[in-house]
Amino acid sequence: MLTLTLSFPAGRYHATPWGRHVNEADVEWPPTPWRLLRALIAVWHRKLSPVDQDPELFESLLESLAATPPLYFVPPGIHTHSRHYMPARSGKADKNTLIFDAFARVSANDELILAWPDLELDGAQIALIDTLAARLGFLGRAESWVEMQRREAWGDKPNCVPADTATEENVAKAPLPSGMSQKPLSPRGEGLGRGGSKGEDEGDRRLTLMMPMPAADYASFRAAQLEGLKKRSDLKPKDKKAIAATLPESWLDAIGVESAELRAAGWNIPPASRDIPYRVRDEILRSSGRLSPRSVAHKDATTFRFAVYGKPLPRVEDAVRMGEWLRLAAMSQAKKLLGEDAVPPWISGHGLPDGNRHDHAFWLSEDTDRDGKIDHLIVHIPALRKDFVDVPESLKNSVQQAVKGIRRIWNRDGQEWNLWFEGAGEPKDFAGPDRSLICGKSKSFISITPYLMPWHTKRNFGLEEQIRRECQARGLPPIDTIEPLHHVKVGGRSITPLAFHRFRSRRGLTQPDRRGASLRITFTETIEGPLALGFGCHFGLGLFTCEI
Repeated sequence: MLTLTLSFPAGRYHATPWGRHVNEADVEWPPTPWRLLRALIAVWHRKLSPVDQDPELFESLLESLAATPPLYFVPPGIHTHSRHYMPARSGKADKNTLIFDAFARVSANDELILAWPDLELDGAQIALIDTLAARLGFLGRAESWVEMQRREAWGDKPNCVPADTATEENVAKAPLPSGMSQKPLSPRGEGLGRGGSKGEDEGDRRLTLMMPMPAADYASFRAAQLEGLKKRSDLKPKDKKAIAATLPESWLDAIGVESAELRAAGWNIPPASRDIPYRVRDEILRSSGRLSPRSVAHKDATTFRFAVYGKPLPRVEDAVRMGEWLRLAAMSQAKKLLGEDAVPPWISGHGLPDGNRHDHAFWLSEDTDRDGKIDHLIVHIPALRKDFVDVPESLKNSVQQAVKGIRRIWNRDGQEWNLWFEGAGEPKDFAGPDRSLICGKSKSFISITPYLMPWHTKRNFGLEEQIRRECQARGLPPIDTIEPLHHVKVGGRSITPLAFHRFRSRRGLTQPDRRGASLRITFTETIEGPLALGFGCHFGLGLFTCEI
C-alpha cells in the first residue's frame, strides 16, 4: 500500500480546475491525481540532477500511480478569494482589470491523504518517491506551499473514493470545525474537480477528478487520434502539425505536455487524461460566509442564507426582481427533485391551505456591507417551523433540499449570478450588526425597500390603518408608532421610494399602490425579523431592517 500525505503550511491552496477561467474564481479541491503526477514530473526535471535521473524507473513509478485511482481523505476547506486590479494593455494604454484570486483556505495542521491500497512499490521506486516528495515545494500555484510525505501505513477511513468502490462501510465522515454547516455539495460540482452530482445515498455526493490514462491504453488512443487527424480536411497543415505535437509517442511525455500547448492546439481536455467519478461524504469545501455554530442546517430550519457572486452585483433598487428570479431558481430545483407538477406550495405560493397567506417562502435581498449592491439573499419559510403541523415532515425535507440546492440565478437578458449556500437555521442564527439586520430582534424597524399598500385606500383606511390591520392578522404585537420617512439611505445615497422598481412581472396582478412609502414602525414589544409587509412582500418589497 502506498500512502501520501499533503499539508499546506501557508493554510491556502491555489489551483484552477481544467477548463475554467481564472476569473471564475473556482478552486480544484481536492487536488486531482493529474495535477499531482504533473507536479512530480516538474520536480524530476527541475530538481534532480541528470546523474540522479533514471527515466525508466521514473516512468514505471508514474505508470503505477496512474494505473488505479487513489482513495482520499480530504479535510474541510473554505472557498474564498481576494480581488485586485492589474494593468492590462488595451491599445496604447494600460487598462485596470479586476482579477479574482480564488483559493481554498485549509488548516496548516490538517493532512490531505491519498492512498493506493493495492499498490506495492519496490525499493528503488520507494526511494524515488521519497526524494520527489521531499523536493516538492508547491502544488498548483506557486503560493500553494505544500509538504508531501510518504506514510508506511494508514489506519483512517477515506471520505472520497472512486464511485465504483464506494460503500457505506469504507466512506468515513470527515470531522468538521466548529461552525461549519453540513450542506451538500453543489450539483454542478463547482470547485470540485470537473463536475459533481447527488450520490445514491443520503449525504453522499459525486464529483469527477482527472487523472492520466493508463500507459497501456495510450498507444492505441494515440494511433486512433493521429489516424483521425489525417482525415480532417477542415484543418490546415500547420494546425495538424500543432495537434500532432501534443500527442508524443512516449506516455510520460504526453502527460507532461504544457497546458498552453494543449489549449493552443484546441484540446478542450488533455488528450492523455481520463475522468474518474468519485463519491464524497459530507462537506469538503464551503463558502467563506461567517457562520455561527448555531447556523448549521437542522431539521426545522426556516431560514436559508446565500452569498451572491457576480459582476456587477444587482442594485438594492432591484430587490423585487431578484426575489422573482430567486423563486424561479428554487422552482426549477424543485421540479428536478420532485417532478414537473410536484412543486411544494410553500415554494410556489400556489395551492396553499385555507388560512395560509404568509407562511410560504419570502425571497429577500440584503446589502450587508451597505454599498448599495445586493450581496446576500435570504429565503425565509415560516411554514417549516417546528410547531407548524400542516406541513408533513417528508414535504419539509423536500422543500429544504430544493432551496439548499440553488446555485445560481439568472434573468431573461442573459445575466447570471452564482450563489454560495452559507447555512440554514432560524433567523437568530444569522442576526448581528455585521451580518444580517433583517433577521435581528427589535421594537423599531425601518424601511429598506418601499412599502406598498396591499388594499385600495378608503375613508379611514389609509396607509397607517392598512399596516395595523396586516400586522394584527399576522399575530404581531400592537404598533406603537408609524413614522413616514422622506427617504432611505442606500450606498451612501438618500433615495425616495420612486427610485426603486416597485412592480411585479406577473401579469394580471391588482396593485392598489404604485408609489410606495418609506417608514419607521415601532412595536410595543420586541419582535424577530424578517419583517416584510404589503404588496410584493414575499419578493422583497416592504422589507424592514431592525434599527440599532
